[in-house]
Amino acid sequence: MTPEDLTIRAAAPADAAALLEIYAPYVEKTAVTFAYAVPSAEEFAGRIARTLERYPYLIAMAEGRIMGYACAGPFKERAAYDWAAETTVYVRRDGRRRGTGRALYAALERCVAAQGILNLNACVAVPEREDQYLTWDSVEFHCRMGYRTAGEFFQCGCKFGRWYNMVWMEKHIGPHPADPPPVKPFPSVFRPELLRSDNGGP
Repeated sequence: MTPEDLTIRAAAPADAAALLEIYAPYVEKTAVTFAYAVPSAEEFAGRIARTLERYPYLIAMAEGRIMGYACAGPFKERAAYDWAAETTVYVRRDGRRRGTGRALYAALERCVAAQGILNLNACVAVPEREDQYLTWDSVEFHCRMGYRTAGEFFQCGCKFGRWYNMVWMEKHIGPHPADPPPVKPFPSVFRPELLRSDNGGP
């Protein structure tokens, strides 16, 4: 599979079970997420529906198979944070390092930019030393996508009997005027060309 084989589309609550097939191994076998339990398909579908009310939730497809997903969400709930969004990406573990994460994040960035969002923030788990549960891969991926480390919290998550750190990474995707226009909900700005890499995005 090459990046040219990928098609990006918007997710729907009906995709929940398929997306859980990607997410569950990260919960059960890694410290990439600090979650201990895999949510039910019903709960996950609710998350997708709530996200899509305001933010993009995207899926990468190849040969009829979902290869990964990415979404944005509120960085914080206070009004002054409206122009910042938290980003998340998960790729099928047997399909990594094939451009899926990059394609998803590029499309996600085009979507949130169309909304008027200016800052992207990613919360990334990191080890003191790499082990079988966690590596520096996610930090390195975000660096390649233009993010920088904004801060680190030490030994803030315990999983598999080990303590892990967390870093906040950020990327500015637009200028910061004194009076920025209000952020628009994703459904109001969505158009299919935002999901195509030939749209001139990152």
